Amino acid sequence: MSNTIICFGRKLEHFSSTSRSKLSCFNQSYRGLISTCFRFLVFRVNPFWVQLAYFIVLSLVGFGALKMSKPKSGSVSPKNIDLFFTSVSATTVSSMSTVEMEVFSNTQLIIITILMLVGGEVFTSMLGLLLGRFRFETPPSFDGDIVNSISNRGLQSDYSLTSKNIAQEVELGRITFSALANEKPINDLESNKNLTSDIKSLKYKATRCLGYLVFGYLLVVHAVGSSLVSMYVSLVSSARKTLKTKGIDIRTFSFFTVVSTFANCGFVPTNENMIVFKKNSGLLLLLIPQILIGNTLYPACLRALIWVLDKMTKKVEFSYILKNWKEMGYSHLLSSVHSCFLAATVFGLTLVQFILFCSMEWNSETMDGFSSYQKVVGSLFQVVNSRYAGESVVDLSTISSAILVLFVVMMYLPPYTSFLPTKYQKKEIEKGSQNESAGKSILDCVLFSQLSYLAIFIILICISERQKLKEDPLNFNVLNITIEVCLWECWILNRI
Repeated sequence: MSNTIICFGRKLEHFSSTSRSKLSCFNQSYRGLISTCFRFLVFRVNPFWVQLAYFIVLSLVGFGALKMSKPKSGSVSPKNIDLFFTSVSATTVSSMSTVEMEVFSNTQLIIITILMLVGGEVFTSMLGLLLGRFRFETPPSFDGDIVNSISNRGLQSDYSLTSKNIAQEVELGRITFSALANEKPINDLESNKNLTSDIKSLKYKATRCLGYLVFGYLLVVHAVGSSLVSMYVSLVSSARKTLKTKGIDIRTFSFFTVVSTFANCGFVPTNENMIVFKKNSGLLLLLIPQILIGNTLYPACLRALIWVLDKMTKKVEFSYILKNWKEMGYSHLLSSVHSCFLAATVFGLTLVQFILFCSMEWNSETMDGFSSYQKVVGSLFQVVNSRYAGESVVDLSTISSAILVLFVVMMYLPPYTSFLPTKYQKKEIEKGSQNESAGKSILDCVLFSQLSYLAIFIILICISERQKLKEDPLNFNVLNITIEVCLWECWILNRI
């Protein structure tokens, strides 16, 4: 009996060890297959096709999920084409819809929220960083202190550079064979290879660190933002009553609105967009920062966050990211000077819009029923939304033509438009490529394109003729004014 038990135990042990080895081989094969697929996507496939496939797959999955889930009770089920259009619009954060938002059930609103989240610019850029890590081979062991790893190889005795200078060169990404004094081409080839390996390892860790940082940025902003919005709606009776009347869950509304606002999508779970909350100034003030830090101010906020973490942790990865922002290959990462001018440009354009909007619409029917404080907050919310966000607290059809033209110009501007002085533009060009541009005078810094002059003169004419635009819209409208300005510009250019 004892022999039988011993034999059974040995067989069981053999089976267990065999199963573990097979499972380990399967895991390795599975990981190897995933790694191979990622490397194929990174090295072999054009990024355009990768992004196109990503959005097509997301749109189809979103359409299937919306189709399987039922709409709100008592509402007519939307057509398939409308559901697919909504899925595509949410995935591409374009905020166009052919269905009233209150038709969707709580489950469908959650599905749309997920589509907006994974289709947002910040999230997709984080996936780009993840794919970018596969451009590196498996990094060698790296303890986080490049100075110690270099000094342990005895390079201090062979070269005149000190460990401090080497560390600075490594952080700046400028280690080359000619950078080392008293170069020994035969005996030191292995040392130079090790230095290059350390630089690649540092860049790999910096890329991975940046990916984690963007993920943390997304997580914290959405968690804090949705919590604050949920708290406000729960405490303010008017906002809570509005959602209760429409049958919208507070938590779903909070997370949906924050995700949509951060991604600059413009979807709101209510049919009236944010007009129904036009007198809830606290809610509007909570959403304004979400609009900025998710789009136009994202590079400035990201660099400021990296700078703070660098000062607090003293990690070499953060220092490397700050000094080698071009080499990181992350388009949202800008230089410190560029980030500062970007922030100044964003606030400057917002201030110009705010002043013009208040001066034109303060006593108009658009602001009927608002108190002075509500007019200020509502105007600020509207002008901040004019660049990409798409949410509104007023009826745009009642806004004057001059403000509409101004909003069109603001929507036309790229998100990272900044008025960067010429000398800094030269530095940016020299750092990005070795091509030097011809010198520009101070006057060139304040010159605009022909399109900018067209927009400026159209806005000025709309302001001066705003009374006739209301009284005689047949002869005085924005289209006629635009054609007249274009004809005058062509005549002037031909004369010149």
